[in-house]
Amino acid sequence: MFLFLYAPIFVLIAFSFNDSKSNAVWGGFTLDWYVELFQNRTVLEALQTTLLVSVLATLIATVAGTAAAIGFFNLRGRTRSVCLAVNNIPLTNADIITGVSMMLLFVFTGQVLSQWGIDFRLGFPTLLIAHITFDIPYVILSVMPKLRQLDPNLAEAAQDLGATSFYAFRRVVLPELMPGIVSGMLIAFTMSIDDFLISYFTAGSQTSTLSMVVYSMVRRRVSPEINALSTLMFLVVLAMLIIINLRQGGALRQTRKNGGGPAAEGLLSLENEDLDPSSVQER
Repeated sequence: MFLFLYAPIFVLIAFSFNDSKSNAVWGGFTLDWYVELFQNRTVLEALQTTLLVSVLATLIATVAGTAAAIGFFNLRGRTRSVCLAVNNIPLTNADIITGVSMMLLFVFTGQVLSQWGIDFRLGFPTLLIAHITFDIPYVILSVMPKLRQLDPNLAEAAQDLGATSFYAFRRVVLPELMPGIVSGMLIAFTMSIDDFLISYFTAGSQTSTLSMVVYSMVRRRVSPEINALSTLMFLVVLAMLIIINLRQGGALRQTRKNGGGPAAEGLLSLENEDLDPSSVQER
């Protein structure tokens, strides 16, 4: 199974260094395709747009998704079940349906706003809104398990030691949620940088992402530049996964070594500071 999954990627990486334009004949080793890739203005502009959209959408979706997950967790009974079910709909819905529906919504909104003299059309803002929309559910699903594992008495214990609600959340609750938040951020960034269908319907004619440029290049011919670009994207995502896994593994070993998690360290620091509510409020 692993051979079936990764063999095409290895072939793609190998032929990104091929001196021949053929994808079947090896003509020698070269880095010319990477040089031409970074001299391609269309690709560089698409890369800049993709990174900007992905970073902004990931940051906004992480904050909004974490807040939404905490809100869902504090709900009870049928209300929480309904909210979680609504959150899961974008994950199970087909991307093409999401893209077409968002495009129709943006076009309708533009027509309504044009009556008040507001120019609203498909472009970078609509592309960013679309990415934020489909990134938020992944963040919520990543944070919710950490909330279920969290001891509900930790925040109250921090407040008993003199911390305000926000100070207790920042020093005790948030460190416990951080692994889920980081995982959700990574998934959101990966989904955003990899998306094609939703971006295709919501970007308009003046804005292009990297996946859209690759699609247009493939329609003409499979250039070795595509192999070089795909190789760089694969290596970037692989490096991110390795860094995150090493970070989480180190944090887990440190927790087992110390006999407690980040929340316990936060409570100990609060206890050692011997804070009263007024001093914490001032801080």
